[in-house]
Amino acid sequence: MERCPWAGNDDLYVRYHDEEWGVPVHDDRKHFEFLVLEGAQAGLSWLTILRKRDGYTTAYEGFDPEAVAGFDGAKVEQMLANPGIVRNGRKIVASIKNAQLFREIQGEFGSFDSYLWGFVDGRPVVNRWEQICEVPCTSDLSDAVSKDLRRRGFGFVGSTIIYSHLQAVGVVNDHLVSCFRYAQLA
Repeated sequence: MERCPWAGNDDLYVRYHDEEWGVPVHDDRKHFEFLVLEGAQAGLSWLTILRKRDGYTTAYEGFDPEAVAGFDGAKVEQMLANPGIVRNGRKIVASIKNAQLFREIQGEFGSFDSYLWGFVDGRPVVNRWEQICEVPCTSDLSDAVSKDLRRRGFGFVGSTIIYSHLQAVGVVNDHLVSCFRYAQLA
């Protein structure tokens, strides 16, 4: 069974690739989870974040954006002392502000899912990459989503982070055509 080469041999990475990456998400809590995790990953490896995912799930109250939007300074201090997450104050504070803005988008569009999938008229972008070197780090789509989120005040949502988010939640299918998941998700 052929996989995208980035999945490597680590069991956690392989499970993530085989079961989650690129599967269309239509759940706001899951969208919020990936926004938090992708923002935390900036400058780090995704495997590092996957290994801390349970810690994030606990610290971010199951990725409930309403709960996170209410986090205060004391909660930030508690998170900065938590070895189960990346202890970067800027990323933590941005994730709380992002939760507040996420809730605004939910109010405006009915759900964050509607907002995000609206950029592609509800249909995933299915690319046809044959080699990993062809897969871009950004796209016109990630540029547009990033620009709109930044205009709304979100932090840690540059085009590269957003492209990773789009891949993770299945808005973009970037499995290589030789990967067994490509056809399943196409």
